[in-house]
Amino acid sequence: MSEYLVTGAAGFIGFHVSQRLLDRGDHVLGVDNVNDYYDVRLKRDRLAQLIGRDRFRFIEADVADRRAMADLFASTRFPAVIHLAAQAGVRYSIQNPHAYVDSNLVGFLNMLEGCRHSGCGHLAYASSSSVYGANQRMPFSVHDNVDHPLSLYAATKKANELMAHTYSHLYGLPTTGLRFFTVYGPWGRPDMALFLFTRAILDGRPIDVFNHGRMRRDFTYIDDIAEGVVRVADHPAQPNPDWSGDRPDPGTSRAPYRVYNIGNHQPVELEAFIETLETCLGRKAVRNYLPMQAGDVPATYADIDDLARDVAFRPATPISEGIARFVAWYRNYYAVT
Repeated sequence: MSEYLVTGAAGFIGFHVSQRLLDRGDHVLGVDNVNDYYDVRLKRDRLAQLIGRDRFRFIEADVADRRAMADLFASTRFPAVIHLAAQAGVRYSIQNPHAYVDSNLVGFLNMLEGCRHSGCGHLAYASSSSVYGANQRMPFSVHDNVDHPLSLYAATKKANELMAHTYSHLYGLPTTGLRFFTVYGPWGRPDMALFLFTRAILDGRPIDVFNHGRMRRDFTYIDDIAEGVVRVADHPAQPNPDWSGDRPDPGTSRAPYRVYNIGNHQPVELEAFIETLETCLGRKAVRNYLPMQAGDVPATYADIDDLARDVAFRPATPISEGIARFVAWYRNYYAVT
């Protein structure tokens, strides 16, 4: 029996990726430390959905725990590791930077070492659209330089890509980084805009709209993200025979290393996003317009041509459908009308 290792299995994306793997008949070992960055009950309820299924087992552990991760890799050889555990949040990284070093750097090194020593066939891991930082050329391309992050969170994700490349070069470990673009949908994170907006509107409170509403995001529905992650995990990175050190391509390498964007490729104005939510809720939002937050960017837009070419997948769920599904889930989960 072979198992996929999915770290961050109690998290938003990890939960959905695990479900997708189980749906197609795979075995999954989920790992999560179930920390209290946000509502632990939501994480436990996600886990309950997974633990109730055949072919899923769970270990509660921190990826930053070197001994625990070494023991885990010593006990099982994984055909692929899908590493999604991380300390998330651009704004929180300004308040609590040490959490990002522990989880996103130490934890990531433990994954690399585990994969290296156990002979794992492929490490697919979560990066982020935040690595584009000060870049302004749209759409964002994995072949563009990304050396100007605007938050520590973004810097740790860029560091993950650099660390992965090193292990691909030194040890021939296939690694693939996945730059996610504003993921939303059922079972989402309470610290993200859609969740915050929905809760505030239903409670009759104003919503905070940063940069005075002049924001555009490549909102990507969770089912599209999960499908893209699984397809990439099944497609180990290959060396690029045309890669040249004279004109280094940041998105590929002569080592088995790749980076992909996973975004909807259809950026949406924040005001249009809010209006769609208002329609789904049947209520109007009271907007509290605020300046841009430190570490944030005004727009994101993913070039997904490489993803489409290599794994034959393009996210396509429109926000009208995705937001409606989220609202239906939210009303049911929290028993609100």
